[in-house]
Amino acid sequence: MVYAQIFIYLQLLDLLTTLVGLKLGAAEISPFVRWLMQLGPIAGVVVSKGFALVIAGVCVWVNKLNVVRWISYWYAGLVIWNLSVILSARH
Repeated sequence: MVYAQIFIYLQLLDLLTTLVGLKLGAAEISPFVRWLMQLGPIAGVVVSKGFALVIAGVCVWVNKLNVVRWISYWYAGLVIWNLSVILSARH
């Protein structure tokens, strides 16, 4: 269950760093999230996080925690990427 908690934490970090990056002028590179942002930048990112949480919930429900673990590595890298974009935009 620790992987599910880490996944949720990473989703929150991705949400916050994405919103900060967008505020600083960065662009969203995911075509799916960019499409969802037609609802508005905040709404699009929040809806995408909702989808991610639902998919992770299904993985937990069907006892596929290894999928949640591996995708958490992806999101950890994504948060690091977002932080680097934010730091680059600040200079």
